[in-house]
Amino acid sequence: MCRNIKTLFNFDPPVTEEEIRAASLQFVRKITGFNKPSKVNEQLFQDAVDQVAGISTRLLLSLETTAPPRDREVEAARAKARAAQRFGD
Repeated sequence: MCRNIKTLFNFDPPVTEEEIRAASLQFVRKITGFNKPSKVNEQLFQDAVDQVAGISTRLLLSLETTAPPRDREVEAARAKARAAQRFGD
């Protein structure tokens, strides 16, 4: 999976539309191999991002869990610590 796509489910505060759109853009970039599509493919590319974002939003709103929501700041600190351990300061 693309390293730039982050887990979006079960966080406090909840995921935003912008975060879903950013993850959708990263997904479409990854599967197409395009960072920026050509003019001829631009509309298809944007349509795909819109569709992935819509499906992702519906999925995230439909999922259920009994686990307490994760705190974004705590998770970010953990990720930073893992990166520092893995790659050094």
